Amino acid sequence: MSSNTPPEAKQIPTERTHHGDTVIDEFAWLGNKEDPDTVAYLEAENAYLKGETGHLADLQEQIFQEIKSRTLETDLSVPSRKNGWWYFTRTEEGKQYAVSCRLRADGDTPPQVEAGKSFPDEQVILDGNALAGDSDFFSVGTSSITPDGTMLAYSTDYKGAERFTLKFKNLETGEELPDEIEDVFYGGTWSADGSAFFYTRVDDAWRPYQLYRHTLGSSEDVLVYEESDERFWLGIGLTRSEKYLVLGIGSKITSEVHLLDASNPSGEFQVVRPRETGVEYGVEHAGDHFYVLHNQNAENFELATAPLDDPGTWTPHIPHDENTRLLEIDAFSGHAVVHFRKNGLTGLRILPNGAEPYEIEFPEPLYDVAPAGNPEFTTNRLRLGYTSMVTPPSVYDYDLATGELILLKQRPVLGGYDPSDYVQRRDWATADDGTKVPISIVSRKDAPEGGPTLLYGYGSYETSIDPSFSVPRLSLLDRGFTFAVAHVRGGGEMGRRWYEQGKLLHKKNTFTDFVAAAKHLKAQRDTRVIARGGSAGGLLMGAVTNLAPEQFAGVVAEVPFVDALNTILDPSLPLTVIEWDEWGDPLHNADVYAYMKSYSPYENVEAKAYPPILAITSLNDTRVLYHEPAKWIARLRTLAHGGPFLLKTEMGAGHGGRSGRYDAWREEAFALSWIIERGTGA
Repeated sequence: MSSNTPPEAKQIPTERTHHGDTVIDEFAWLGNKEDPDTVAYLEAENAYLKGETGHLADLQEQIFQEIKSRTLETDLSVPSRKNGWWYFTRTEEGKQYAVSCRLRADGDTPPQVEAGKSFPDEQVILDGNALAGDSDFFSVGTSSITPDGTMLAYSTDYKGAERFTLKFKNLETGEELPDEIEDVFYGGTWSADGSAFFYTRVDDAWRPYQLYRHTLGSSEDVLVYEESDERFWLGIGLTRSEKYLVLGIGSKITSEVHLLDASNPSGEFQVVRPRETGVEYGVEHAGDHFYVLHNQNAENFELATAPLDDPGTWTPHIPHDENTRLLEIDAFSGHAVVHFRKNGLTGLRILPNGAEPYEIEFPEPLYDVAPAGNPEFTTNRLRLGYTSMVTPPSVYDYDLATGELILLKQRPVLGGYDPSDYVQRRDWATADDGTKVPISIVSRKDAPEGGPTLLYGYGSYETSIDPSFSVPRLSLLDRGFTFAVAHVRGGGEMGRRWYEQGKLLHKKNTFTDFVAAAKHLKAQRDTRVIARGGSAGGLLMGAVTNLAPEQFAGVVAEVPFVDALNTILDPSLPLTVIEWDEWGDPLHNADVYAYMKSYSPYENVEAKAYPPILAITSLNDTRVLYHEPAKWIARLRTLAHGGPFLLKTEMGAGHGGRSGRYDAWREEAFALSWIIERGTGA
């Protein structure tokens, strides 16, 4: 291990006073990205990190090569049929980004081609590698094709700041149009006739709040809708039937939908039902009626139908069930599909027109399934994605006429991967209040007794970390690690109530659940536990290291939300006002302020022993700003002992880290090498 001296962050006391409470923040200056001292400090941290982890270079390279050797680098996605075309992406060995393509459709069976080959008549829609060029970062925000297949709208970002430039391409001629629009957000959609493209813009807080309509060749776009309430954001889409444009307006707890005949893009959107605080709903066109999925007097959501001429009148179709969380509804001309969650697992329920509903059965004890790539309204097949902790991502067509599940493709895992060498199971930890917390676990069958465990957690926004497969994870499992996911409250794994019990003034349940999971695993097999989480899961990492540092042999916190109170107090920062429904409003509510202050990781660093911590962030992150982990690590070095406390800052990336797949593999290899060292106690 290197004997480098860590950089010392200067201390400039800055006062913050709220609700009569004055706090001194000695590292607030790190929030100034334009200050040369800030950049110099981050670069010094990167240099220190390199010195502390340089001895892991061979292991990093070995893991990178393992990931690379297990991945079919030249590969093809399963084509999806849409209006006479098969659409797919392919990757090429040695290239960072995917290439989007299409092929004229002939029949309903997806075309196949020999591995490593391309279709002779395929048309390249977007080549990410050509677009990226020599840029250190590249991302596509939207890629939308007119219903008639002639025109493409796409947007690009070269900084990771999630502000995109929108461009247009004629797919018949290959011509790039002169139309170019700066500072647009993700998403966007065409009208049914392809005459207009709708897109959103964000305000200074990175909130999509304006909907614009662009007509090709026009220099002035039309502002269609502007949302003044800072808690709400916009999204725009076209129904699968291509009959309606859908403007979704939502906060964390409330939604409102506006509809417009897609053949009349210059018309006025009509509200389905005015927003009502706490009521969330979504609308899906099903031919002669709408489906409405909503939570009015239905905690786990209810499915209703509504007439086309009165979409705000809802008639129950699938009533509320306290044990089943309805997630989404996909409507087709002859059937609908309900995606649901029950007993901590996802499932699919088929609703045939005029026939009894039924569910598709799957054999594994742990798995995740969801509809995937179903763009056509009239079809007798359902495309679905399936995976488990031992089964690589798989694409199936479900034949609605015969009930047959047809495997179209399972992601290849090269190098002789055999799923029978691994075992997955579910355990249950007991939280402090007696709540049973599910844990999904995978390991090799021959894993040594007492081998190390990597425990992952998230636990916010009702986001579920469902059982899934990972190629990089094999590099841990084959070294004797166990991998586990703690499905803590604040996530959605056990339904809406599970989420409600881990937010606002119940947020601490998220942290105590994770600690309970760590204790359970250690009691079961005397294991060393390394914890890992990112973004809101990074907040979880910071909180549990304050709460129970002795339980962890190491902690990896990626783009961690560790200065939560300071951020949520500042309404000028990206997403803050939107987040008040998730965390509470400490700016105006003294009780929320006190509660958040009692758990916010940066506020609660103590003069005690902490485990080794690796914090990873990105300079251009607009969701969790880089200064949160930078301040956290600086304060840990000042007050705590133990460690070491390491900070890695990507100087040219955003919230998701580096964008190219080889770069991402190297970053993962770096993190895994650090985890392996912590797990072995070296």
